[in-house]
Amino acid sequence: MIRFHRIFAPLILAFLPLGLLGCETLVHVETFPDLTFAHLKPIKLNVAKFEVVSQYQAPLRPPNVEHLFPTPPVKALKQWAKDRFRTVGRSGTARLVILNATAIEVQLQRKTGLTATFTKQQSQRYDMTVQARLEVTNGEASGHTIAQATRFSTIREDASINKRERLWFELTDALVRDFDKVMEENIRKHLVAWLR
Repeated sequence: MIRFHRIFAPLILAFLPLGLLGCETLVHVETFPDLTFAHLKPIKLNVAKFEVVSQYQAPLRPPNVEHLFPTPPVKALKQWAKDRFRTVGRSGTARLVILNATAIEVQLQRKTGLTATFTKQQSQRYDMTVQARLEVTNGEASGHTIAQATRFSTIREDASINKRERLWFELTDALVRDFDKVMEENIRKHLVAWLR
């Protein structure tokens, strides 16, 4: 019996980590498509050049979390501008200036006590804001308009990282679509002279 242990104990110890590795749970990491707005009818501007400038700099620290998003709001706004605008003029410049593209994580107050022990509560709220100014100049003529959109959503305390990122992705998509409606309406109101 002693000989058996001396012979097989090292083998058992050698193969034990392999057995433990077999018990590891693999987590599926969800991938998200690129946010695009190419299906929307282009806004044609009577200018020769279009550019996007971001004045917003993400703090990269709490409570800001936009840099953790699958598609950060500032990136979504840049893609929106690329998909939505067409230059059809011979002179002049249009510039989209991104003023704000934040996502703030707010810790929610949760109930305590016996009832709270058996219920899953909303633990965080995400407050998002995008704001941008469209400036148009052509010779001595110039004009501008500003649009802003806000959205928020909450998430349960037991949400996986995949569920959280899915929420962020869908929230960003909805936010930029809201922004699109406001900006197009404002362009048709205040910059109609540059529309073609």
